Amino acid sequence: MAFTSHYLACEGRELHYTEWGAGRAETVIAWHGLARTCRDMDEVAAHLSQRFRVICPDTLGRGLSEWSREPEREYCLAFYAQQAVSLVDQLGLHDFHWVGTSMGGAIGTLAAAGPLRGRIRKLVLNDNGPELAEPALARIRGYAGRPAAFETVSELEQYFRKIYQPYGWLSDGQWRRLTETSTRRLPDGRVTPHYDPAMVMQFTHHDDDYRLWDAWDTLTLPVLCLRGEHSDLLLPEVAEQMRQRGPRAQVVTVPGCGHAPALNVPEQLTVVERFLMAP
Repeated sequence: MAFTSHYLACEGRELHYTEWGAGRAETVIAWHGLARTCRDMDEVAAHLSQRFRVICPDTLGRGLSEWSREPEREYCLAFYAQQAVSLVDQLGLHDFHWVGTSMGGAIGTLAAAGPLRGRIRKLVLNDNGPELAEPALARIRGYAGRPAAFETVSELEQYFRKIYQPYGWLSDGQWRRLTETSTRRLPDGRVTPHYDPAMVMQFTHHDDDYRLWDAWDTLTLPVLCLRGEHSDLLLPEVAEQMRQRGPRAQVVTVPGCGHAPALNVPEQLTVVERFLMAP
C-alpha cells in the first residue's frame, strides 16, 4: 500500500510526515529513532495500514522536517512531545496507539504520562525504556554530533550497514532504501546522514532527558516493549523492572538484534499487530 507525504506547522516549526492507510477507523503514530527518519517505519506502517491509519513523522531536525532555530531549547523530549500534541490535534485525533523506536518510544512515554495522557491507548516501545545504559548513550553522543560524510552514496550505504548492523536482517533493497531516504548532500558535494548535527544538544543541554522512571510509574495503559536480544541500550535488568513497575509492560526479546530491531520482518510485525489488535 502506498503512502502520501504531508507537512504541518507544529509549535512554529514545520514537520513532515507520511500517512498510510488513510480512512481507517483507528490510528497509529509510528515515531522513529534519534538519528533516523520516518522512512525507517515503512515496513511496520505498510503492514499495520491493512487495519490502521498510520502517521509517521520526521522529528524536528531530521529528514524533511525543519531544523530548529533554537536548538538548545527545542532538541529535547519535552518539545518533541509538544509538537506531537500539535500534530495529533491538527489531524483531529482524539485517541490513537503509539509505536516508537528508541527516541520515538521515549517521546511516547513522556507524552502518555503528560500532555497526551488518556489519548494514547496502547504504547509500543522498540528497544526503549525509562532508563538507558550510559555507555551506549556515550556511544550515540559520539557519532550523532559528528555525522560522517562520504564522496558517494555507495560509501554512505556501507557505513550505514556497519553502524546499523544491530538492526538485524535487512534485505539489500531495504539497506538501499534506508540509505537513500536518509541522505543529504553537503555544500562540498559529499553526502551525509539527513539530520541536523545540533540535535546532539539534547544530550549536552538536557542531561536527564532519558531518565523517565517518574513518568513510567504513572502510566496505566497497556505497554509492549520489544528488546533486542543483544541491545546495549536497554539492559535486561531494566526490562525486568519494566515488567514489575508502573504499567507492568509485556516484554518480548527479539532474537538476532541489538539496538534496535528494524521492525521489518514478519515475526516482529506480527507481535506488534497482535498487541494493538488485542481487546
